[in-house]
Amino acid sequence: MAHQFPPLKNDLLLRAARGEQVERTPIWIMRQAGRYLPEFHEIRKHHGFFEVCRTPELACALTLQPIDRYGSLLDASIIFSDILVIPQALGLEVKMVEGRGPVFTAPLETPADIARLHEKVDVGKELGYVYEAITLTRTKLEGRVPLLGFVGAPWTLMAYMIEGGGSKTLAKAKSWLWKYPEESHRLLQRITDVAVTFLVGQVKAGAQMLQVFDSWGGELGPDDFKQFSLPYIAQIAARVKEQLDIADIEVVPMTIFAKGSWYALEDLSSIGYDVVSLDWTISPKYARSVTKDRVCLQGNMDPTALYGPDEAIREIATKMVKDFGKDAKYIANLGHGILPTVNPDSLKVYLETVQQVSAEIRKQ
Repeated sequence: MAHQFPPLKNDLLLRAARGEQVERTPIWIMRQAGRYLPEFHEIRKHHGFFEVCRTPELACALTLQPIDRYGSLLDASIIFSDILVIPQALGLEVKMVEGRGPVFTAPLETPADIARLHEKVDVGKELGYVYEAITLTRTKLEGRVPLLGFVGAPWTLMAYMIEGGGSKTLAKAKSWLWKYPEESHRLLQRITDVAVTFLVGQVKAGAQMLQVFDSWGGELGPDDFKQFSLPYIAQIAARVKEQLDIADIEVVPMTIFAKGSWYALEDLSSIGYDVVSLDWTISPKYARSVTKDRVCLQGNMDPTALYGPDEAIREIATKMVKDFGKDAKYIANLGHGILPTVNPDSLKVYLETVQQVSAEIRKQ
């Protein structure tokens, strides 16, 4: 049975994602429910990271924090979760270690280790807590803004599963591509299958838009990206939309964010995603010329600019909005997630500037 949710009051993000005309640029921030907020630490000091992810009431509370703090300055919420819940569902143990980030207790070392993964994953059973968090949050949002769901892209998740955590070179994961190409493709396909089911489930639970994070996409060269990442993120867009359509559920907009993969912009804009998110190394002019307005663009101020004084933030944000242009299909964000030591008041300056400038240039 479909959930009954409060009517949406601010659909700016969804309209922009679909390429419709909007009165100003919508804005949200990757990792907006995060460590830069003092109220985030109030909850986190009593609960472990993955405990929060697995407790719908806590995940909901963190998701709502930036919406409560910034009010009408944010045009979307994104469920508090983590891309590594898929490797956990596949049977790998991941711990969040203070000062180190995610650590896999037994990463995949050779293809023989793939046998340790669950052959069949009951996604509803393994990741149902995310669905519960989405449904609860969608209700508690009371229609203020849309709620986004997300997954990590198959290549990025495979890299984590082999590296066992963060890495400067991804030497272990990338060596699989040369040593074990067939097994790499099989593993990528297994991750893709879970990601598709998981995203469809998120929409059924109440997510109104979806984002796929290929955080380590840019660690691959153009040819390798085309072989080991692109086919799987393309599959995700096609299969999710197809399954929603078959189930007679409204097809939601989908965003791809392949950080560092500037060379793939043309491909990324023609594989079924509605929005392509940009990191800060790509100029708006270049992105628009390559994508030819086929998709809505998202981004892309350098997150470290938020450490600057207010006037610098205003100047950079103003230039960014004007460079994308008043007639662009465009959603404002950062070029990656907000950093943990940013002052929340600095983010407020960025949000206010984007809203003001984007409204002003449409009147000219």
